[in-house]
Amino acid sequence: MALTPKNELSREEKRAKEENAQQEALLREVDDAVRQGDAEAFLNQWGKPLLGVLLAGLAAFGGYLYWESRQEAAMERDAETLVGALDQIQAGNLDSGFDRLEGLAGEDGGGAAVAAVLMRAGIAEQRGDSAQASEMFKRVANNEDAAPALRDLARLRDVALNYDGMKSAEIVAALKPLAVPGKPYFASAGELLAHTYLDQGKKAEAGALFAQIAQDKDAPETLRSRARQMAGVLGVDAIEDVDALLEEQGVEREEAAGDNAAAATE
Repeated sequence: MALTPKNELSREEKRAKEENAQQEALLREVDDAVRQGDAEAFLNQWGKPLLGVLLAGLAAFGGYLYWESRQEAAMERDAETLVGALDQIQAGNLDSGFDRLEGLAGEDGGGAAVAAVLMRAGIAEQRGDSAQASEMFKRVANNEDAAPALRDLARLRDVALNYDGMKSAEIVAALKPLAVPGKPYFASAGELLAHTYLDQGKKAEAGALFAQIAQDKDAPETLRSRARQMAGVLGVDAIEDVDALLEEQGVEREEAAGDNAAAATE
């Protein structure tokens, strides 16, 4: 049997490898051409719409940046107006502070505008113009875009301003939603409401409300003290912890006991 020489076998293997390499290169070229053709076809069909979407997105982003810069500038301007007015008010220049806030108070919606209206209402009240102050307080109280806490404050201030001329039923209707433990102005609204209950002859409701105010640790101590005294007059014990109360007032239990004994022998 004849044997194939090793050098001829090597040439055949080499030729086969070259042919395989050429085929692979050809396939890559064909694949690249196909890919390029697909890309060109895709761009021809969708290039313009995609470019339009991209440009619209860039325009929207630019518009947002412009709007944001305008908002920041407006906020800074409003803050400067409020601070300037406060400086005038603290210096005793009520008329100047009132006039400075006029433009801002005439705007709609924003928290700075609501604050400006409340400040002008306070100035009007100090100047003795109750009608103008009440109108401004009502404006804030009825403004659905204002923060709930500011609306509650305006309603409370308006009731306090017109308390003597209001019917008890009107006062109860206005203050009862505010005189709830946990609400921002519970203690102040509750005190007015409790006195209204007394005017209506509802001593039990008044005493219970005074007791709640006396136990409200977030309320000013002067208000809690008044409420505690009123609750006691109405026969309601508003003291939860005697020792804690004595400690707050800087009185020792022995000293308090001695004072009570002395009062009992008099």
